[in-house]
Amino acid sequence: MAATRPFIFPFLVALFIACAPESAATPLPGGTPTSSIAATPTPTPGGGDRPATFTPPLSPGVSTTPTPITTPAPTPGAPPPLALAEAEWRGLTQAGIKAALEDLQRLSGAEETRQSQIVRAEQVTWRDGSLGCPEPGKFYTQALAPGFWLVFAHQGQEFDYRIAGSQALLCTQQQRTEPLERQPLTGLWSRLAPLPTSRSEVAVAELNGKIYVLGGFGPGATANEEYDPLTNSWRPRAPIPQGLDHAAAVAVGGRIYLIGGFDSQLRPVNKVYAYDPQTDTWSQRAALPTRRGALAAGVVDGKIYAIGGRTAEDDVATTEEYDPASDNWRPRAPMPTRRDHIALSVVKGKIYVIGGRLGGFDRNLADNEEYDPRTDTWVKKAPLPTPRSGIAAAVVDDKIYVFGGEAVEGTFNTNERYDPDSDAWVAMPPLPTARHGLGAAALGNRIYVLAGGATPGGSDSAHNEVFIVRR
Repeated sequence: MAATRPFIFPFLVALFIACAPESAATPLPGGTPTSSIAATPTPTPGGGDRPATFTPPLSPGVSTTPTPITTPAPTPGAPPPLALAEAEWRGLTQAGIKAALEDLQRLSGAEETRQSQIVRAEQVTWRDGSLGCPEPGKFYTQALAPGFWLVFAHQGQEFDYRIAGSQALLCTQQQRTEPLERQPLTGLWSRLAPLPTSRSEVAVAELNGKIYVLGGFGPGATANEEYDPLTNSWRPRAPIPQGLDHAAAVAVGGRIYLIGGFDSQLRPVNKVYAYDPQTDTWSQRAALPTRRGALAAGVVDGKIYAIGGRTAEDDVATTEEYDPASDNWRPRAPMPTRRDHIALSVVKGKIYVIGGRLGGFDRNLADNEEYDPRTDTWVKKAPLPTPRSGIAAAVVDDKIYVFGGEAVEGTFNTNERYDPDSDAWVAMPPLPTARHGLGAAALGNRIYVLAGGATPGGSDSAHNEVFIVRR
């Protein structure tokens, strides 16, 4: 299912419209955070909705060609623009942003648009239905209009887009008004090439710029599929020696280690396999001391820490340390809270174990516990705002992003960010597709969120959705 290498072009763009304000929010399973901004259609003066792209008629003497204008400086501290690959641009999930980009292509030509930059990317609240771009002699609904402000720079001209919901308004008026409120956008979602094999309860690891999705429910139990973000393409690699789901995977020392999991009969295993991408071969390593699945693992100072999970009898708080150099395991201090279907991330040499459950997804947990391997001690931290299990996590700029999950009510599209320095959580733009049993891996400022089931229990998918963090 390999794709041809797309032409990577520097297209600078902004964040997904569903960005939530900088405060934690608790969504219902499968729903967006309650604090997120709902899309609001922009009414046409005189009634009706504007089309997806709408250039308002101008007064006599005003050029229909966008001209260089002076716009106010971006919000202080706003992050720089984002550069997108062609596949990321084509896969953008927010309709209003796509409408603006397509309109810019129409005005400038597809080839020329590749040289464009976005000089403004903000979440705003306009004072009225004009979106800060009033037409002379027109009257507008006097109601606050939440929306977004994107300004593209192209060959000395600026293309000023105001976005509300799925609509994009190209503002060509000379008189423009500032929004009532504004804040930088923080990231966006894009859909990329799907996995060759649909599955859930996968293990995911990144090594040398490639992402590996290992095992899972169904026909993908032995699958080892490698994703190349530069080409947006997949290729099959040597299959896992035995079918596994609910395993943990980490990369260290040029190899990927696949640890524990459940076999096809849902029995916990203690197998540890090492995969070498250079030779495309697997080797068996020293067995995990405690048989378990639905565990998580992380690497600190070259050692692997396998934490939590479920044995044949019950959930465990077990922490076991593996040294790849000596091929030996040793026990370490257990977690304060036993649980399975957890997420784990490493920041500044400390391990954070987040969420999970006791037995079933009707007993989801919000626990967030920090482990320091150097002192072999645990500390409780600020809990996950939305208790959930079957989740995935990844780190960008020392902040942990936690995605998805399941509960009795359904699956989550929730994306919440944790900052260990401030011990605080923030609601982020939700997943385009709610799911559980998914995996995540970060490369630079991209987080690839892969596979997972759309309904609680044994469902699966081939989704590959990337969250591009705006720094």
